[in-house]
Amino acid sequence: MAMGIGCNACGVTGCRIIENPKERLIAVLTNNFMPCNGRFPILIAMIMMFFAGSAFGFISSIEVALILLLILLVCVLLTLAVSKLLSLTVAKGAPSGFALELPPYRKPQILKTIVRSLLDRTLFVLGRAVIVAAPAGAVIWLTANIRIGDCSILQYCTDFLDPFGRFIGLDGVIVMAFILGFPANETVIPIIIMSYMASGTLMDYSGYPELLRLFSANGWTVTTAVCMMVMTVLHFPCSTTCLTIKKETGSLRWTLTSMLLPTLMGVIICAVIANTAKLF
Repeated sequence: MAMGIGCNACGVTGCRIIENPKERLIAVLTNNFMPCNGRFPILIAMIMMFFAGSAFGFISSIEVALILLLILLVCVLLTLAVSKLLSLTVAKGAPSGFALELPPYRKPQILKTIVRSLLDRTLFVLGRAVIVAAPAGAVIWLTANIRIGDCSILQYCTDFLDPFGRFIGLDGVIVMAFILGFPANETVIPIIIMSYMASGTLMDYSGYPELLRLFSANGWTVTTAVCMMVMTVLHFPCSTTCLTIKKETGSLRWTLTSMLLPTLMGVIICAVIANTAKLF
């Protein structure tokens, strides 16, 4: 779980140390509930703009830290709850005992550790990311720049998804951004900005006040921000993590389960939040 905060793919790989196959599978399926580094910018942006006041100063930073800590605690509790549910259903089995054996102390081999870590961890994960990210980047560019009539393919897709997006407290642009952000969560916000500004390239923003004005002009409310944070935590893993899950479990079924489980939970929770907010 702690490794998943850095990268869910690394967290899934770290599950190898769990000897019991059932418990290892549960850990693999639930690691995505911990927000990785790619999701933190989205969470921080939502908190800064909608929940930490308008000063954007030291006090706001403290508020952001506390709210972010609360989100992480909720993610931990959610992970434990889903793990318990899986252990009683699809991954039922007798729990194993936990024994920690301290191996003999050996002098660290620094050079060997660095080389093996570089080859086995860094290049391994980056290689998988490039395999999926390169064609996915081409798809994003093509959908934004190929036009049919007066609209781009991206706009047709966002218009089609808009009713569903509104039902779960978001909109078609946000839903499409999560779909196109499958290779890397870091691209979700730039894709949203690109869609709102009708630009054919991924864009960044100069500051949170400017981004808040753009989002507010496109109908964002506090409810939208809450649902955005829920979906940021509860949606399918990135492409690199999915490839890692496929390799670790050797099963397409479990890979699809790891994608559907958080996504369905996120959709249901967002729908409840959005429709409850409409009542008030």
